[in-house]
Amino acid sequence: MTKFDYDSEADKLALAIDIAIQAFKMHPPDGFDEKQLAHFVNVYEEYKTEILSPEKRFRNKSGLKQSTYEVFTYFQEGHGNTVNVFWDKINESKLDFRRENRLAKILKRKKIKDHTEYDFVIDTLVPYQQEGLISSDEVELLNSLISDYETNKD
Repeated sequence: MTKFDYDSEADKLALAIDIAIQAFKMHPPDGFDEKQLAHFVNVYEEYKTEILSPEKRFRNKSGLKQSTYEVFTYFQEGHGNTVNVFWDKINESKLDFRRENRLAKILKRKKIKDHTEYDFVIDTLVPYQQEGLISSDEVELLNSLISDYETNKD
């Protein structure tokens, strides 16, 4: 097992951020106006600065994992040309990041395991249903899993 090297991992994530910014600028998400686009680009530029020059307490594997989650949220949960271009460029660059089908994992497990998954299901349920990415049976199951999680989280 190789030792974790913050700098090399942060550099990889910074490259992914550059690809994200390029995807936003060259292929803005449908419905984004200039103000929204500028906001997204600014947020990603801030991510890059924080990752490359983190506070000491965040300069570790855990801090970088959280940053990676934040950077990739839009591209893991989103859809459309911006997202597709981003993943194509990530693959072309041979960066070791992969798109996950988190909803398929949750459906297979038949359980929402934590608040992060709960938020993900809440955020994606309606758009995925509207786009036909999930069936009515899967919607029913997800609604049941949401209810179970809300009942048992306390």
